[in-house]
Amino acid sequence: MEFILDNIWFILFLVWGMPLTVFRSRFRKMVYQTDSWTINIKPVFVTEISALLGIQTVKTTMFPIVRNRYRFYLIVYLTLFSIYLIQ
Repeated sequence: MEFILDNIWFILFLVWGMPLTVFRSRFRKMVYQTDSWTINIKPVFVTEISALLGIQTVKTTMFPIVRNRYRFYLIVYLTLFSIYLIQ
């Protein structure tokens, strides 16, 4: 129990960080309109960020849902990191 309390931030970031690959992969595949797994390792950010901010959209019915889930995930991640830095 003491180990968990001493490493609570590490555990929180580890657990919350696991779905990052799924959310980011799904979002990037929609933005760049590909099914290739290599899009996950390519350093292409401009189009992704503009789609995340709503400047660019993709004409599929699932895009707003995937984008909003990815936004929520990133906001919670940013909130956790901010609380960690403040503490």
